[in-house]
Amino acid sequence: MSAPAADQSHARSQTLVSVRDLSVEFRAGENSHLAVRGIDFTIGKGETVALVGESGSGKSVSALSIMRLLPYPAARHPSGQIFFEGKDLLKVPGAVMRDIRGARISIIFQEPMTSLNPLHTIEQQVGEILRLHKGLSEQDAKARTLDLLRKVGIRDAEKRLGAYPHQLSGGQRQRVMIAMALANEPDLLIADEPTTALDVTIQAQILELLKRLQRELGMAMLLITHDLGIVRKMADRVYVMNAGTIVERGTVRQIFEAPQHAYTRHLLAAEPKGEPPAGNPHGPVVVETDNLKVWFPVKRGLLRRTVDHVRAVDGVTLKLRAGETIGVVGESGSGKTTLGLAILRLISSEGPVVYMGKRIDGLGAKQMRPLRQQMQIVFQDPYGSLSPRLSVSQIVEEGLLIQDPDLGFEQRRARVSQALAEVGIDPTAQDRYPHEFSGGQRQRSAIARAMVLEPHFVMLDEPTSALDMSVQAQIVDLLRDLQRKRDLSYLFISHDLRVVRALSNYVVVLRNGVVVEEGATAQIFDSPREPYTQALLAAALNLEVANEGVLAT
Repeated sequence: MSAPAADQSHARSQTLVSVRDLSVEFRAGENSHLAVRGIDFTIGKGETVALVGESGSGKSVSALSIMRLLPYPAARHPSGQIFFEGKDLLKVPGAVMRDIRGARISIIFQEPMTSLNPLHTIEQQVGEILRLHKGLSEQDAKARTLDLLRKVGIRDAEKRLGAYPHQLSGGQRQRVMIAMALANEPDLLIADEPTTALDVTIQAQILELLKRLQRELGMAMLLITHDLGIVRKMADRVYVMNAGTIVERGTVRQIFEAPQHAYTRHLLAAEPKGEPPAGNPHGPVVVETDNLKVWFPVKRGLLRRTVDHVRAVDGVTLKLRAGETIGVVGESGSGKTTLGLAILRLISSEGPVVYMGKRIDGLGAKQMRPLRQQMQIVFQDPYGSLSPRLSVSQIVEEGLLIQDPDLGFEQRRARVSQALAEVGIDPTAQDRYPHEFSGGQRQRSAIARAMVLEPHFVMLDEPTSALDMSVQAQIVDLLRDLQRKRDLSYLFISHDLRVVRALSNYVVVLRNGVVVEEGATAQIFDSPREPYTQALLAAALNLEVANEGVLAT
């Protein structure tokens, strides 16, 4: 296949990576699926190339092929070559590939919780890369690790060295992944949704960091994202993927100002729109808290005495009525998820938590079990929250088996099929396992698991963070429709302020566990009073400006 004209625009610069006629096929028994179909693309030294497309289009599979990280032999390449500085990476010996992987080509994975080792501290995981590829001593590796953690915006980096992944917020885990990827100053950085779990202010910082390091190191970047605002700000050239093929390619200006393919125009026009269902100010109160606190003890010394506390949530009062949505926003580590977990009684707290007029903060696990059907959660990390040993059908029906054991197999099957169809997953695929779905499809499965029990209250912890923009809009519409039909109450936690504005009636702004501002959505977005809220909105607006240019086309 001849190189397209768009690929000639950087011919004067030296090509770092050249992918030619690449196909990827997955086999399971006698069945096979062609996920990528004969694609071609190039990446020049110091250049940023973006692969965009909806979940399942083949973006991540193509990127993982470059590093030979696909699950071989279940995955194979019927055709294709991947040249890196003249070497075909699909044919080089494993030892050569190990030297290249992590040192010359590095990757930021989309799901940090499943990519980080839960048994090793942050210092051990970042330091291992430095010792392995650069031969640094323990002391030098620790100093370099501290420097990297500070560069990616982790507060109190010294205190985080001994932390384990589960002790960090989703955004903090993603920043650790970025630090690990940049540790050896690679020639090519593959960034697979690098800011998915980050709030807008840190997102802007990370993007600026990547751009600065790219300039300093002459590093090339393959950017995989569904956020077109990021593509417009970061990329030099864009490849648009759909159903395993590249349907359009060109410079950023060409793609955003004069898209030729109908699918590209569809992506550019997609964003969450509309307003939430009108709340009833006199409706019944579903959830209420009063001066809620979640303090984690800091223990030191041989006797592990408590010397201080981390005030994750420090005196939060809120009232959520039937059919309403409260949006909770703030930077990573501000206490958003901790607040939701305390309301659901998944972690201990101080202060009243009232559900449907009854205090539940003193109830034990056995007493809470009947209420679990009415109080559900959609977690931030869909891959980490779905059991890899169960099919999607088994995952979604698990709650039915516990809460409604009298249902027969056919009845459960019908309920599962209906729930999957509502969130946009073909019910005929329900016997597949989570690893056989894209990130967006996994998140929709997690939403189906919560909705199949027909709850009254749902905590939505970044439910759209793993979804491309067009699917984000569909999920927002779905959540609003379900809310209208069932009079659902949502506690909606998100760093994506566009989605918050489309779904929330009321917004609470958290910082370091404290409410700094709250009010009706229109008031918070149109006339914020606090400087912190203004900074959050300004950071979001910078990305929206890029998207407005997109929508204008």
